[in-house]
Amino acid sequence: MVLLLLFLLFSGVFLASFCLGQYDISIGQVVKIFASKLLPVRQDWPQAMETVVFKVRLPRILGASLVGAALAMAGTAYQGMFKNPLVSPDILGASSGAGLGAALAISLSLSVYGVQILSFVLGLVAVSLAYAVSLKVPRDRTLALILTGILVGTLFSSGTSLLKYLADPYDELPTITFWLMGSLATTSTHDVLVAVVPIVAGAAILYVFRWRMNVMSLSEDEALSLGVETGKLRLAAIIGSTLMTSASVSVGGLVGWVGLLIPHLARMLIGPDFQTLLPASGLLGAAYLILVDDMARGFASVEIPLGVLTSILGAPFFLVLLSRQKGGSE
Repeated sequence: MVLLLLFLLFSGVFLASFCLGQYDISIGQVVKIFASKLLPVRQDWPQAMETVVFKVRLPRILGASLVGAALAMAGTAYQGMFKNPLVSPDILGASSGAGLGAALAISLSLSVYGVQILSFVLGLVAVSLAYAVSLKVPRDRTLALILTGILVGTLFSSGTSLLKYLADPYDELPTITFWLMGSLATTSTHDVLVAVVPIVAGAAILYVFRWRMNVMSLSEDEALSLGVETGKLRLAAIIGSTLMTSASVSVGGLVGWVGLLIPHLARMLIGPDFQTLLPASGLLGAAYLILVDDMARGFASVEIPLGVLTSILGAPFFLVLLSRQKGGSE
């Protein structure tokens, strides 16, 4: 029942977002424009309106849906895997690696597609490096993963800072800075088609192992006694989450807090069972980022970066989590 309500919420937010913008379009016109592609509906709207719907707003709204769902599901997987409610999808350095890749591509004056490819590839490289180094630690693999992820993330973030320092202050530096703040303003249909493949692949990996993810809340010995190989399961979760996180960052830049905030809200609504928690997180994350993107393009005369808004909304929630943990420990 809750999943159905979340799907209806997502659907309502998805359709309503087409009405927001400088070009006025009613919800009825949006429905008729979409229906005209399937049914014999008489066209009583200007062609420019259809162009705005399909060429401008649809790619952006689809991009927000994909990025929000991917980050939320990746955050859900990481929080379950590390047994820590304060873990987010960039814990193993995926976002830092993708940020370095984008900064490097911009410094080399590559095209938009070059920026996306390098950011996606270096996001995968960062997590692979963190995982490979953690294998050298004989005990407590979970703690080793977190520590190596922090170290690798710091290393790649330092590389990004160095590139910003060396960049042309009149051209490259503003571009790098704006990209790192996160935005879906230039999202095209091609961007969505490129991102959907790794995001769907990553989500499929997590969904296949959804029931085993519940076992990760137990200790290593208890999980092994139930026949679950935690090492392989952890690797599968990392691969799926990294694919989704890197693809999301390559399209929308660094959009923080979604993977931390949304899994908690989904868990409050539907419980900790991963079989329902994963799709609930995906639907809630998609609806949430669409709303944030609506705010980004509608609050002011100039567009507000997504990363700024998600931080403003996410930081107070994070403080509440910290205060609850402190209260619980006492």
